[in-house]
Amino acid sequence: MRTRRTYTIEDFSTRESTQRVLLEVLNPLKPYYSKSGARLYVGQTSAHYEDDTIPMEAFARPLWGLVPFWAGGGSDPEFEDIYRRGLEAGTDPKHPDYWHACRDYDQKFCEMAAIAFGMLFCPQKVWEPLTDQGRDNLTEWLWEINRHECCACNWQFFSIITNVALYKAGRQYDRQHMEEGLELIDAYYDSGGWYKDGNGGEKDYYNPFVMVTYGMAYAKFMEQEDPQRCRRYLERALAFGKDYIYWFSEDGAAFAYGRSMTYRFAQAAYFSVCALCGVESFPLPVLKGILARHLVHWLNLPIFDNAGILSIGYAYPNLQMSESYNAPGSPYWAMKAFLFLALPAEHPFWQAPAAPLPVLEHKKYLKNANMIIQRGNGNVVALVPGRTQADGHSHTIEKYSKFAYSSKYGFSIARSNVTMPECAPDSMLAFEAYGYFFVKNTIDADYFIDENKIAYTWQPVRGIRVKTVIEPTKTGHIRTHRIVSELACRAYDCGFALPLDGDGYCTVGSVQGDGKEEVLVPDPNTNLMCPKTKIPMVVYEIHPGEQVVVTKVDYL
Repeated sequence: MRTRRTYTIEDFSTRESTQRVLLEVLNPLKPYYSKSGARLYVGQTSAHYEDDTIPMEAFARPLWGLVPFWAGGGSDPEFEDIYRRGLEAGTDPKHPDYWHACRDYDQKFCEMAAIAFGMLFCPQKVWEPLTDQGRDNLTEWLWEINRHECCACNWQFFSIITNVALYKAGRQYDRQHMEEGLELIDAYYDSGGWYKDGNGGEKDYYNPFVMVTYGMAYAKFMEQEDPQRCRRYLERALAFGKDYIYWFSEDGAAFAYGRSMTYRFAQAAYFSVCALCGVESFPLPVLKGILARHLVHWLNLPIFDNAGILSIGYAYPNLQMSESYNAPGSPYWAMKAFLFLALPAEHPFWQAPAAPLPVLEHKKYLKNANMIIQRGNGNVVALVPGRTQADGHSHTIEKYSKFAYSSKYGFSIARSNVTMPECAPDSMLAFEAYGYFFVKNTIDADYFIDENKIAYTWQPVRGIRVKTVIEPTKTGHIRTHRIVSELACRAYDCGFALPLDGDGYCTVGSVQGDGKEEVLVPDPNTNLMCPKTKIPMVVYEIHPGEQVVVTKVDYL
């Protein structure tokens, strides 16, 4: 990794110091834009969508940082020139760097949202400098989102925001298409400020990444035209914050959970948009403190390559944990955390101190998020039931189906289920059967969760059924597994993956079932937080018939 300076809270104390940080993150990209500016080439790995889209995505995503930088008074003539020329060339059908027309479910729809935010929040840099033909071409290219189907999930907001931007620019927009998307977003809403990411989708970071945050942006620009819906969006945003603050530790980290973890500090986008849109979920000093600590936490990790480019990975470069939609430029969605930079110099945010978190409960049942949060020992842990239905994204078992998720220790991704070191089943009960290792995927629909326990039934493999009860304690949790097996096998009840040669605390012990305590050293680079780990575990011998094993896990 390239040596980078150490960041501190003071780096985010003023608008000017924060602008300097933003440019330190984005300046390394400048040599890699195409001559026209419309494409950005920062790597060789691919994604499930067309290779032609990859450099367009990389072009668009830095706008999540540059737009608020410009809107808040920042100036960088080189970036301004790159994006003025790039928007002209990328939308010109006659130019070699043209981004091309779209298809149903096109990845470019996601990137249109970054351009649309620019048109809304900073038209003087993103829209007005274009030639008349350039504005016509951009309008025509953005209209592609109205000609095709968008994924039935958070993507609906990309279409909505793009049409809002066209409308506010005085251009043709598709009101019916926008209204259909808004109705779908309302259909995804559950309760307490939380959305599911589409019908059957999860409640995860796509709430702060898109659902809640884009709702606030919509309310900022459409209050006159759509007052009732805007009021609902703001009410939901306020309710969401009361739960979401529990996902963050005192040192600024949030726990890794769900997909798209390579977007890193986009985890704090909700707080950034609250400040930008004047949504008083928390006092400005609290918002500033969360954002400053979160960005300091991330920017001091080895997340950049030797050229200073954000890598695919989490706490270090790691393709193992990526999704099929993660291309080399994808991590720059993280720049959403910098949206607060659009606040003007006179805004009280810039004079506010970076305050600590408010006093939070050590154990909190987040009913609307479907999880129990535990806090202590510098760690934030989420106890979750898991999923009742599978989906097609990569490694969803590891990203949603473990017993617990931690801000300190992240989670591990299996390389295979052939050996235990490859399986790396941290915070899971793994069964060795039929020559392989099997863990919890989905659970039966009739699960139970309240402030004192989580209970569900699941089947890791043919011939084995398990009823698991998780009960939080002051120092961790107790797992009770009632196992009905048709075969003799072995079960491994595992704790968090700890740094192999560093600090970490997690103990796992057998309370019932005559388990044997052991330590697994999984394959390197399986864990999101640390390249080399060890996993404490209890090994149980499972016999045909019914038996109960009880494991105590401590980490607080």
